Amino acid sequence: MLNTDTRRRIDTARDILVGKVPDPKSQVEQITIALIYKFMDDMDAESEELGGKRKFFAGEFQRYGWAKLMRSGLGGHETLNLYAEAIAKMPENPGIPLLFRNIFKNAFLPYRDPETLKMFLKVIDEFNYDHSEKLGDAFEYLLSVLGSQGDAGQFRTPRHIIDFMVEVIDPKKTESVLDPACGTAGFLISAYKHILKTNTAESVSTLTPDERGRLAKNFHGYDISPDMVRLSLVNMYLHGFADPHIYEYDTLSSQDRWNDYADVILANPPFMSPKGGIVPHKRFSVQSKRSEVLFVDYMAEHLKPNGRAAIIVPEGIIFQSQTAYKQLRKMLVEEYLVAVVSLPAGVFNPYSGVKTSILILDKSLAKRTDSIAFYKVENDGFGLGAQRREIDKNDLPAATAFLKSYMISLPSTLSTETPSALIVPKTKLAANGDYNLSGERYRENGQRSSQYPHVLLGEVVEILDSLRRPITKHDRNSGPYPYYGATGILDHVEGYLFDEPLVLVGEDGAKWQASDKTAFSVEGKVWVNNHAHVLRPKRTRLLDRYLIEILNEADGGAEGNRRGDRGLSESHRRRPHRGG
Repeated sequence: MLNTDTRRRIDTARDILVGKVPDPKSQVEQITIALIYKFMDDMDAESEELGGKRKFFAGEFQRYGWAKLMRSGLGGHETLNLYAEAIAKMPENPGIPLLFRNIFKNAFLPYRDPETLKMFLKVIDEFNYDHSEKLGDAFEYLLSVLGSQGDAGQFRTPRHIIDFMVEVIDPKKTESVLDPACGTAGFLISAYKHILKTNTAESVSTLTPDERGRLAKNFHGYDISPDMVRLSLVNMYLHGFADPHIYEYDTLSSQDRWNDYADVILANPPFMSPKGGIVPHKRFSVQSKRSEVLFVDYMAEHLKPNGRAAIIVPEGIIFQSQTAYKQLRKMLVEEYLVAVVSLPAGVFNPYSGVKTSILILDKSLAKRTDSIAFYKVENDGFGLGAQRREIDKNDLPAATAFLKSYMISLPSTLSTETPSALIVPKTKLAANGDYNLSGERYRENGQRSSQYPHVLLGEVVEILDSLRRPITKHDRNSGPYPYYGATGILDHVEGYLFDEPLVLVGEDGAKWQASDKTAFSVEGKVWVNNHAHVLRPKRTRLLDRYLIEILNEADGGAEGNRRGDRGLSESHRRRPHRGG
């Protein structure tokens, strides 16, 4: 978590610069350059303390050391001239790695006010180099001020949307991850954190040193802007990548990396094309001059055989009738696309009210299913006005549960229609040759809303199945605590796994003896084996007894519970909707 002192320092540094450097991107660049400068000196100082030698500020570059820059008695103009000369010459420094030389490439001081610089450097002096997550979080906060590069059609993707896309795609430790329009590397960092989290048990990483080494080599990013590349390099470095693979590269016009493929692709590519359009090379399947068409084409074609992708796209991709858009949608539906998530207009506020969607591609799964899933997100946890204040309505957890269930179970086992979710046969999308990806147009019963909002099971309960386990011989001593299976209490034992009100659901449709029910509640200290699902009701959303009633009345209630996909009404007066 970002601490308040670090946030205050970053805000103060920006406040000092704003009068001389009004552009947010330039502010971020100036702070980035100064921090790296200071951190190199910190590493030199640490090396000396451990008996080593300075390498960053050695030889002729020793005169630029941070201590010399900050020494008392040095006049304002002298400080300004020394600092400006240092950052300009740093790319020539043989003592710093290529990564740092790239960061300083084309760096310069855009103002000549000594008082502004002295105040700015004083704030930077309060930072200390640290490889911990705190510094990475600080840089993420610094990058958040970038907001928009509207002239290029680029909008910073909100962190929670990035994390949602990563959670759905679920990158693995052995997979390569690519963002071909990486900006500040937000998707790559989120994917990296996801892999670390999913390979951690009891707060200890389960990754071997070799696996960590291979993992660091699996992340790649491209961006056409040298400024964005510089910021991405710093961001990756501060998150533990000693040699980040971020390249200044025109994804659409250059063929140099055309033969590089990835297991996972995550991106929010530029929405807008320059006047006259893009001038792409000829290797794209869809011939177009629109950047959003070409980027989606590129990402689909650069997935490995089992590759997956999540891509933010503007609404033009969804329904535009021009030939290139229809050709792209046809290719996606037939070969790559498994789901479309509609995001509400306002997700990119305050920078743009543009309406967007997320395309979920899975090259292997698309060949095994004849349907496309659609999910409509109406609230993402934040108000959709200019302020984007946090609210208590958030459809993203339910969308995650639905999409992961769909991608695991395939549509044959899922309810085909709820107010938020819809599963549509590919033949229906192809019927008129338009391949329109607006999910709402395919609803057969015309339902758009109901008196009582429907929710997915994952919205109203937490599934704790990972905490259950069979009893061992060591633990099976007679004791006071109930030992539950699919059919109720099997025994009483010494130990327990849970101590709270829960709802258990018999697995595989097993009936609870004496009542012929599948769902039942338990309280107090209990042990649960692998044959009963364990649900923790979110009491603010649903009372236990209503949950049990719905699960027991729903056809195949235990099956719906296992997938976490069955639509539930928040009112006990309505049964789950089973449209379609």
